[in-house]
Amino acid sequence: MSQPEIPGWKHLSSGKVRDLYIPNSGQQDRILVVASDRISAYDYILPTEIPDKGKVLTQLSLWWFEQLADLTDNHVLADAEVPSQVAGRAMVVKRLRMYPIECVARGYLTGSGLVEYKQSASVCGVRLPAGLTEASKLPEAIYTPAAKAEFGEHDENISFAATEQLVGKEAASALREQTLAIYNKAAAIARQKGIIIADTKFEFGTDQAGKLILADEVLTPDSSRFWPVDKWQEGQVTPSFDKQYVRDWLTGPESGWDRASGKQPPALPQEVALATRARYVEAYETLTGRTFTA
Repeated sequence: MSQPEIPGWKHLSSGKVRDLYIPNSGQQDRILVVASDRISAYDYILPTEIPDKGKVLTQLSLWWFEQLADLTDNHVLADAEVPSQVAGRAMVVKRLRMYPIECVARGYLTGSGLVEYKQSASVCGVRLPAGLTEASKLPEAIYTPAAKAEFGEHDENISFAATEQLVGKEAASALREQTLAIYNKAAAIARQKGIIIADTKFEFGTDQAGKLILADEVLTPDSSRFWPVDKWQEGQVTPSFDKQYVRDWLTGPESGWDRASGKQPPALPQEVALATRARYVEAYETLTGRTFTA
């Protein structure tokens, strides 16, 4: 996993998708976040990149930060110059003290939430009505946090009480309140554009003054499930604009990969990589009304 050399910046760390840099000048208040074209699935970084994925994620995040500006502060330093080598796929952001919580909001039941509901009629300790099924719309959006895992591990769904133990009652309540407020506003915006945000996750930190700040990426196909409004039907799996297409190929017969094997997944065929790119671009263009240019 190689990272680009960027004059004036020193590589700090890398995650599944993003590379972080700090200024060579020694400034401690900012970080350069570069979104690569890497894609992960089932906690593996796949050997195949998705062309222009990093640019789509960055540009969509910046658009959402604009839409949510009246609701929440975000970590982007708008007056900071992004190096030309990573223009379009990078943001210079405030350095924050990050909470170790993935703040998940769900408006529809699917994925790990559906699995947990079938076992306990609840998700992360939130009781839900009887009779729900795949893609059921919830009576109201719910907050289902997860504890951030180490690199290569899987985030663990936890109860709200557990988040209080991790970050304190006041911070836990603020994270829940802000997560649901952002989700509800974003879901309303997206639905007007013909997209259902089934669920999504946010990350927050605090600045030096202790103010809660929305960070990382926001409301992208990597962090959210986007469904076409006209394709949604309760009880059926809904086609999505996100990387579910990649997950489905990996677990299908064509890949030859056994998820339980512990082995690295295979490379994606070119047609799967390009079809995934098309889904990301379609999500960006449908939501923003803008034409994506690489």
